[in-house]
Amino acid sequence: MLPPIEDYALLGDTQAGALVSTDGSIDWLSQPRFDSAACFAAVVGNEENGRWRIAPSGQVRRTRRRYRGATLVLETDFDTAEGSIRLVDFMPPGVNAAHVVRLVEGVRGRVRAHMDLRPRFDHGRIRPRLRHIDGADVAIAGRDSVWLRTPVETRADDAAVQADFPVSAGELLPFVLTRHPSHEPAPVAVDPLRALADTESFWTESGTAAVERRAAMTAFGQLICGTNTFLNLEAEACASSRHSS
Repeated sequence: MLPPIEDYALLGDTQAGALVSTDGSIDWLSQPRFDSAACFAAVVGNEENGRWRIAPSGQVRRTRRRYRGATLVLETDFDTAEGSIRLVDFMPPGVNAAHVVRLVEGVRGRVRAHMDLRPRFDHGRIRPRLRHIDGADVAIAGRDSVWLRTPVETRADDAAVQADFPVSAGELLPFVLTRHPSHEPAPVAVDPLRALADTESFWTESGTAAVERRAAMTAFGQLICGTNTFLNLEAEACASSRHSS
């Protein structure tokens, strides 16, 4: 069961946005604009409609999350029997490409973590081809692509890119996902820590994070309801067509 919409936290770069669940899953991502067709749309279906989850592999005893100061940098702490990790999520504003950056930070002990990336274009209706190009995991479908860059060893099949990895106290592991037109040269790689500093500065200096959250969540609610209605009507039309034939 997916959480209710009010349990999601917002990421945004003033042009596009994402919704993050309390279990570390990005269940909605629309880029390069808020009204673009989502490449993660589990919030209107299930994981096969697209999602990106990073979380401990074992049982989580406690979860805490908050925004870092007056920013849209989201921190989620997971406590397990083995220790604790922190997931830092943000979308860098003011850059030439659409990125989502996720940093996995070891806080205490040594925790086994799991990543599951399932890109699905056009609100979950198109499953892309997964390829490995120049050290990145790339999902391509038509004119759309997303590029995952991380130092963590990954594996891929026809449905998902996954990774299992340990995180020790004091360790920091970056994951950067970039939405990019498939016909253009590879996107420029992002320095995750520089992007984090620039993102914090942007929100702190502009003082607009709270306004952005309220406006974007209202827009997301309307957009997701409309998308859900559209997909349901489309499914009913397909079922009716098969039945009549």
